[in-house]
Amino acid sequence: MEQKELGVTWDVDLYGELLKIGGGKERMTAYFNKTGWPENAPKSEQERKEFIASLHKRKTELFMALIENRLLPLRPGVAKLVDQALEKGVKVAVCSTSNEKAVSAVVSCLLGPERAEKIQIFAGDVVPRKKPDPAIYTLAATTLGVEPSSCVVVEDSTIGLAAAKAAGMTCIVTKSGGITYGWPLAMQVSPTSEASCGYTADEDFLNADAVFDCIGDPPEEQFDLAFCASLLEKQYVS
Repeated sequence: MEQKELGVTWDVDLYGELLKIGGGKERMTAYFNKTGWPENAPKSEQERKEFIASLHKRKTELFMALIENRLLPLRPGVAKLVDQALEKGVKVAVCSTSNEKAVSAVVSCLLGPERAEKIQIFAGDVVPRKKPDPAIYTLAATTLGVEPSSCVVVEDSTIGLAAAKAAGMTCIVTKSGGITYGWPLAMQVSPTSEASCGYTADEDFLNADAVFDCIGDPPEEQFDLAFCASLLEKQYVS
């Protein structure tokens, strides 16, 4: 991120570190609290919240322009897994700390309106505490009317993994290692899932139920809906 009026630049390495903090506004606030606020930034806490909100709004507008112009493709296998779930009547939701408008743009533009109308989105400030807090996954399960123990989450970060596990859900991690777009995908699977762009490949995912480089499309598919179901079956057997 570069905001020339502020003299602030976030390079790839710095942004990768900041992604350990859930939520765009929270990341910006933490950054300025640590490095010092710009000279033209307001002094009061409330005015600074408004200042951060305006910066984040501009960032979201720029991001949405990238999505609408198809400059960020989906990660391999995302559309395939969503289709498999919807065909089986599995409830699918997107749970993200990103701005709701941005997440909706990703779902609508990159997955298409037919899929989008069948997917519920939980994003942004819909919960008071961001990942690694489990609130957003708990809200999704409650709203969808499903038990957390019957949900499989596809995540790509340690804070997302922590949130999913704290919510009592099975979690598969797909390491983020390319400039493509994927998001936390939560699926209620019967016994029959930064968005991050290249930042989480080296994170520690020891608590994940499974770890892959990506979901993948045939012939390079790494897992599918049947694999998600098998993790739940293993859970019930054990």
